[in-house]
Amino acid sequence: MALGFYFDMKRCVGCKVCQVACKDKNNLAEGVFFRRVISFYALAESEESDVSSLRNYSAACNHCENPACVSVCPTGAIYKSDDGTVMQNRNRCIGCGACIWSCPYGALSFSPLDGTSHKCDACADLRAKGENPVCVDACFTHCLQFGDIDELKKEFGDDMTQEIAILPDAGQTNPSILINNR
Repeated sequence: MALGFYFDMKRCVGCKVCQVACKDKNNLAEGVFFRRVISFYALAESEESDVSSLRNYSAACNHCENPACVSVCPTGAIYKSDDGTVMQNRNRCIGCGACIWSCPYGALSFSPLDGTSHKCDACADLRAKGENPVCVDACFTHCLQFGDIDELKKEFGDDMTQEIAILPDAGQTNPSILINNR
């Protein structure tokens, strides 16, 4: 089983409610984020037009199948859980930053308050109670979902992508993210 996020790029309005809800729920320090909304301009999908449009992407840990952060962590503080999510034991983190530098998605932050890295755990505490991650429930356009990747493919179609213009080659880590950019 692999758990991950589904993101409908066409529905996202860039409001950053998911980002704020995550920051509030996790009581994150200034400058520390588990989820970031990134706005960018994309060229029109038609070759007959040179018009670009504003797009938004809600970025967080993609709970990759082959996470770069896990393989470089010298203490084992970053690890894959049984459900496939990438977790962190901050008590084991020595603050070396190797995980931050290795993640091609920029999904980890360094906290100056305790000198350790921090990352999204897809709200493991809420999921243990049968609830959604806070970012999913906060999204009023319902463009963000979380669950078993195979089930999400069944629900939303298997023609989703793991790559958009602002993301690295998915082959590096095989992220557990499905993006609808149709």
